Amino acid sequence: MPGNSRDMIAHGSCLAERPQLKQSASNSPVMEFRSAAALGQTVAVSNSSRTGLAVAGLSLGTSLNPLNSSMIAVALVVLREDFGLDVATVTWVITAFYLTSAAGQPLMGRLADRFGPRRLFLLGMTLVAATCVLAPFAPNFALLCVARAFMALGTATAYPSAVVMVAALARQANVKSTRPLGRIQMANTSAAAVGPVVGGLLVSLVGWQALFLINVPLSLVAIFVVRRFAPADAARERGRVSELVRDSDLPGIGAFIGALVLVMMALLNVLPAYRWWLLGGGLLLAVLFAWRELRFRPPFLDLRLLGRNRPLLLVYLGFALFNGVYYFAFFGLPQLLQTAGGYDPGVVGILMLPLAAISVVGTPFAVRAIDRFGVRRVLIAGVVLLIVASGAMWLLTASLAVPLVLALTALLGVPYCVVAISSSQGMYVSTRPEERGVAAGIFQTCRYLGAITATVLIGIFYGSGVNQANWGLMVFVMLGLGALVLVVSLAWRERVKV
Repeated sequence: MPGNSRDMIAHGSCLAERPQLKQSASNSPVMEFRSAAALGQTVAVSNSSRTGLAVAGLSLGTSLNPLNSSMIAVALVVLREDFGLDVATVTWVITAFYLTSAAGQPLMGRLADRFGPRRLFLLGMTLVAATCVLAPFAPNFALLCVARAFMALGTATAYPSAVVMVAALARQANVKSTRPLGRIQMANTSAAAVGPVVGGLLVSLVGWQALFLINVPLSLVAIFVVRRFAPADAARERGRVSELVRDSDLPGIGAFIGALVLVMMALLNVLPAYRWWLLGGGLLLAVLFAWRELRFRPPFLDLRLLGRNRPLLLVYLGFALFNGVYYFAFFGLPQLLQTAGGYDPGVVGILMLPLAAISVVGTPFAVRAIDRFGVRRVLIAGVVLLIVASGAMWLLTASLAVPLVLALTALLGVPYCVVAISSSQGMYVSTRPEERGVAAGIFQTCRYLGAITATVLIGIFYGSGVNQANWGLMVFVMLGLGALVLVVSLAWRERVKV
């Protein structure tokens, strides 16, 4: 491998110098010091390069979940025509992905904690590649939704696995955890924003099948890079299959997934006639889940430990509320621009692009700010900017001119990247190393809960019409949610130093 070859060359050069050291004893300490320094520098560069490539591979895999969650939106009309569906039915291609991702992330995180993040990441990307090869040939819409669920399950392995590997990557490159975590979070946040643009191009040039096929080379590249450059998994759980299954708390996992899926289905109103039955069933399963976890050892989710970890609970609450604000704009603004502004969907995708661009550009600066000022200060500053950007969205009630829309989407990109990376780092430092996988999974679930809440509220406000007046009412809700995020951020204190 590249790192090993460099080390061998450097080591060989040191051996070549030894005869000269014997001839000139007075210079030997200096020459030995210089040779050792050169060798150390070569190893450091090698480790840094390997870490950078490993983080790039993990970031690529991490981006697939948010990318696929957003770029499918532009294919709904085409899917309706190809499969002869109504509006309510075609949305299941989105719902299946959301439900599986939200429920699957904590489970994948627990598996990463128990059996190794690198192993789980590679398994997930293999599932994505295999599914996306077959999905374009689905004979009916039901199987297409099943394929989307398998895609969600495979991509759900990436972010929790990457977070678990952050500590090893930081040690390998001799940097703070904010550096690799910031790059991974940048991919996680920006992919969702560029999804509609990428999806629009693929659907217009190739067709909806391209939304699946594009994942094949991306997942294969992620597999190759992570397999070659990511650090090997540390020793994990071993034992008989029966013992591993017994200790996996399968009833607890089933109750957790069932409760989350039923509640989310109720919120999304996917079965209007059974909405309250779904909500009641979800709450009942949640109670059974809590009862089970408080009695079983080892639990899937240690509720006692989580209840005592106030910083982590505040991170989850703040992140869910923050995503409620963000997805108000991300889902609500494109509808406003198309319906009230009369813009073409392709143009709307371009108008939303500054949000992703600023997120990518701003994340490295946010990482440096966290290293210098700490997580809490940067988080609070980001939330204040979020409130300012939300208030500025009121200007769209007066005009939907292109320059104004571009300026506002760019403005929103600043707090988006700052709060996202600060929250991610807050989650990381508030969690014990052996639990970071499941913690990262729940963190991602909070993103989906915020997005679903925003979707439900947007449906309520736009129910009487997609217009600038109703957008103004939504801005007030965004400001209210932003104020709650600020209260939560002020209450947060860092618990663990890394």
